[in-house]
Amino acid sequence: MSTTAVPRRGMRVAELAHVVGLSGDTIRYYEKAGLLPAPPRTPAGYREYDERAVDRLRFVQGAQRLGLRLSDIKDLLSIRDTGQCPCEPAEQLLARRLAELDAEMARLAALRAGMVEMLEALPGADCPPPTPGTWCPPAEGR
Repeated sequence: MSTTAVPRRGMRVAELAHVVGLSGDTIRYYEKAGLLPAPPRTPAGYREYDERAVDRLRFVQGAQRLGLRLSDIKDLLSIRDTGQCPCEPAEQLLARRLAELDAEMARLAALRAGMVEMLEALPGADCPPPTPGTWCPPAEGR
C-alpha cells in the first residue's frame, strides 16, 4: 500500500484574515498596493496564501504600529525580498518617524497647556452672561 502525501491547501483570504487579525478587504488592498504578492489561485479562482503571507502581514502590522507609512513599508519589504537586511533603511525611517512623533508631542503639550490655562481662567459658579463675540466671560481678578 503506497502512501501519498496529500498537499495541504493554502489559506483562503478569510482564513488568512483570521490568522493575522485583519479583514479580507485589507488583505486584498495590501495585495493591490503591492505589499503582499498575488498568491496562486485555485481552479475556481480562490486565492491560496501560505505561511509566507502570514509572516509578511505580521511585518506590515509591526511596522504600522511604529507609525510607518504603507509606502515606507513597501520599500522595506522590497529590500527584504532581495534577501538583504532592511535595517539601515529602517533606521532612517524610524529616525524620521521619531522626529515627527517628538514634534507632535510638543504640539500636543502646548495644546494641553493652553487648555489648562483656559480652564483655570473660567469663572466659578457665579458665571455672568458672556459678552458678544465670546463663548465665556473673562474671570474677574485673574
